[in-house]
Amino acid sequence: MSLAYISLGANLPRPAGLPDATLAAALTRLATLGRVTTCSALYSTAPVGFLDQPRFLNSAVALETALSPLSLLSSLLELELAFGRDRLFAIPDGPRTLDLDLALYGDFVLGLSGLELPHPRFPERAFVLVPLIEIAPDLRDPRTGRTVSELLQALRAAPSASPAHALDAVVKIESGPWRAAVHCAVAGGTSPANAPADPDHG
Repeated sequence: MSLAYISLGANLPRPAGLPDATLAAALTRLATLGRVTTCSALYSTAPVGFLDQPRFLNSAVALETALSPLSLLSSLLELELAFGRDRLFAIPDGPRTLDLDLALYGDFVLGLSGLELPHPRFPERAFVLVPLIEIAPDLRDPRTGRTVSELLQALRAAPSASPAHALDAVVKIESGPWRAAVHCAVAGGTSPANAPADPDHG
C-alpha cells in the first residue's frame, strides 16, 4: 500500500449541485480507490493563470491505495469525466467542474509521458500547499527534501509572488456537504443520510 496525496478543486456549479457538493460527492468516490486517511477543510482560493473566472474551492486528501501511480491517475481522470470535465477540451487553468491532481505518491519521483511525480507545479500553488499543510505539515517534496510548510514560506517570500499566493487568497470555509462526506470517508462506513452521493448517480 502507498500513501498518495490528491488535490481537489472545482469552481463551476453542476445541474446536481454547487462546487462544494461536487467535491463532497467526488470524495465519496475517491474512497472506493483505497482508504481515505485524512482530509483537509475546504478553502476558497483565488484563480491562478486564467483570472477571468470564479474563485475555486480546494481541498487535499490523503489516500492509502494499492493502485499503481498510473492506475490511480487513470481512475482520477475517469472520475473527472464522470463529473463533467474532459481535459482534452478544457481551457488551460480555466474553470472546471472537478479537478483531481495527483500531487504526491509516496516518495516516488517519476517523469513519464502523462504523469510526473511529484506534480511539477504543486510547490508553486498556494491552493495546493495550504490544504496539504493542514493534513501533513511535515510532508516532504522528494525532489528537494523541503517540507510543504517550507515550500509555502518560500513561495510567499519570492519577489515575483502572485496575488494568488497571498494570505487572503486561500481562505478556509465551512461546508455542510463537505463535512458530512469527510466524516463518512474517513470513518469508512455507510453514508449517512446527509452525506452526498455522486449527484449524477445517486
